[in-house]
Parts: sequence; structure tokens; C-alpha cells
Amino acid sequence: MAFSFLGFAALALEDKRAIARALLAIARAAGSPPRIKGVSMLDWLHRMNQTPAAIERFWRVVLVSALDEELARTEARFGIDVFWKAFLANRQGYRLGIPSVPLADLYEGCRDAIVRRGGSVELRCGAREVRLRDGGFASAVLEDGSEITRDCCIVAVPHFATLDLLPKELTENSAPLSGLRNLRTSPITGVHLWFDRQVMSEPFLALLDQTTQWIFNKSLLYQRAAAPNGAGSSNGQYLQLVISASYDLVPRSRQEIIDLCCREIADVLPATREAKLEKTTVIKEVHATFSPAPDVDRFRPAQDIGVKNLFLAGDWTRTGWPATMEGAVRSGYLAAEAVLATRPGAAGGPKRFLRPDLPYEGLSKFWACRRNAAQ
Repeated sequence: MAFSFLGFAALALEDKRAIARALLAIARAAGSPPRIKGVSMLDWLHRMNQTPAAIERFWRVVLVSALDEELARTEARFGIDVFWKAFLANRQGYRLGIPSVPLADLYEGCRDAIVRRGGSVELRCGAREVRLRDGGFASAVLEDGSEITRDCCIVAVPHFATLDLLPKELTENSAPLSGLRNLRTSPITGVHLWFDRQVMSEPFLALLDQTTQWIFNKSLLYQRAAAPNGAGSSNGQYLQLVISASYDLVPRSRQEIIDLCCREIADVLPATREAKLEKTTVIKEVHATFSPAPDVDRFRPAQDIGVKNLFLAGDWTRTGWPATMEGAVRSGYLAAEAVLATRPGAAGGPKRFLRPDLPYEGLSKFWACRRNAAQ
């Protein structure tokens, strides 16, 4: 990506030089620069003499979206890891997948896979309590009062919901999960707009110097005008706007957010000025992810918390990654490994599910080997 970076008109030569120096420092340290423990990403960027434009138009654009947190509240290790793994260690690391179907359709495939293997998925069936007996998992009580007993239980809900589900003996004072009370959350706001005509030709756009961060052309990505409940027409268009770490939007009204976003996208999509806005939806996920704050890892529990037949999964558990989909998947693999490790007779005994990171390439491989040798 070096040539496209050099031609990026939103940054001056001075900005690009500063970015190049910082990226080289990350690469030569194989993703582990010295003296970053407990340091915020913003402080590390200032230490690396990054220009204001470099911070706002490069580092912030990538990291706020990737980590759902502002740079001043993000541990430097997580931000550095994003650039090391996505852009420096392997030339394919930047590739990502964008769903070409609505998430409801995507999840339906997951349910089918579970059912084919003899499992079941119960919808609109919330859990109220997880009960222990004799130091191990006993049962789960559902919202309707029914009780389920199984060989083991994996609690895979947000950390604040985990605190409500589990007994106080696991969550209070110096109990194994008391550290969860120190985890903060950060919000994501999604704004969905249905126009009566085509206003955007690109599959997605990233905006600079705006509250709105990303625009996804859902009509194009889905290959159809995704207008629910009859809104829109065959010639209309559905756009989704995403704002991560949207603290400023949480107290605002739905209409204030829509007006703000429409003003901003009019600058990059002039066709929206003449188009009729037929339907809008604003979704505020106030507790969307846990905040990857400095030293947050000391509060994140492992998947096996030492309670017989009870395990945890979620991006907030100790995965080595921040609050990302990849981190959530890693937690699932690790939870499955923990279940089988403690139940030798189940499913053929212990297994390894966690996928390795992409292999190091080029000079990054040399620098990584040198770091490992030094350790």
C-alpha cells in the first residue's frame, strides 16, 4: 500500500514522514515497542512526534473504528497491534470481509449448523441466573422460571450481564470475577437511511474530519434495495452510517443525530441533497463493547475460571485481542478448548481450535525472529 499512501491527498508530506517513522518503529520492534505498558495510544503517538493531521486523518480513522474507543482511552498495545497485524507483519493482513446478506440471514446459517450437529437454538429465551452446587455448575434458570441442567455451561454474554447472571460468590470482593466491575464500555451508533433514488455508487466510504465515520452502501452490498416494511422502491438506496466511540451522540435525540449525519454526508454525496429521505432508523448501542483502556487486561478473566463445568466466552475475556469480532471468535475457540481439556472423555478429548495468526513475511519476519531471539 506504499504507493497509495504516498498519493493520499489528505495528508501533507510532513504528516506522511511522521507516520512512516512510527510504522517503522512498530515493524522493527515486531509489534512490541518498548515502554508501552499502561500508556495510552494518544500518548504513544505524541511520543513518536506525530503531527495533528497524522493523528486525526490516519491513526484515529483506523483505530477508533477498529477498537471502538478514542485514542486517549485506548491502551497503546492494542492500537499498535492493529497496525502490526493488519499492515506490517503480513501483506494480506489488511483484508476483511463485509457481509453480503443481512446479519439475520448470516446468523440463520449458524443456527442450521448447530442443529445439524444435534444442538438446538432457543430464541426469545433469556437467562435469569446461573446456579452452582458443590463448587461447580448446576443449572441455568430462564426468564420464564424453567431450569436447565447440562454437563457444562459456557456463559457468552457481555461482561456486565455476566455479573448479573452469576452468584455473588464469583463476582464480589476478591472473587475470581470481581475485576469485571472495573471494565468500562464504549458506544456505537448506527444510522440507517433509505433514499428514494441512487445517491452513492461506491460500496463504502470513510469520512475525514466528520462525526460520521463510515458509510456502507447496503443496497449495493446486498445486491438489492434493502428497504424493510415496504419503505423505498426498486430504484431507491439504503445506506448505513457507523459512528464508533459515539459518546457525544448518546445524549442526543434521534432527530438531532439524523440531521447531523445528513448534513455531513451531503458534502461527500451531493445527490442526497435532492433525494427524498423515505425512512430512517437510529440504533444506539450504549454498551457496544468493552473499552480497551490502559491496563485493562488485568481485569479480563480466562475462559476457565476454576469453577467446575463453568466457562466464559466473549471478546471481553482474556483473548490477547481487543473488542473485535476476531477477539470474540478467539474466545469461542478457547472456551471450547477449555471444556474439552477438563472433560477428557468428551468429543475425543482435548483439541486445539485456536487458529494461528498470519505468518510473518519479508523484513517483518526478520524483525520478529530477532525479537524472539532477544527474549
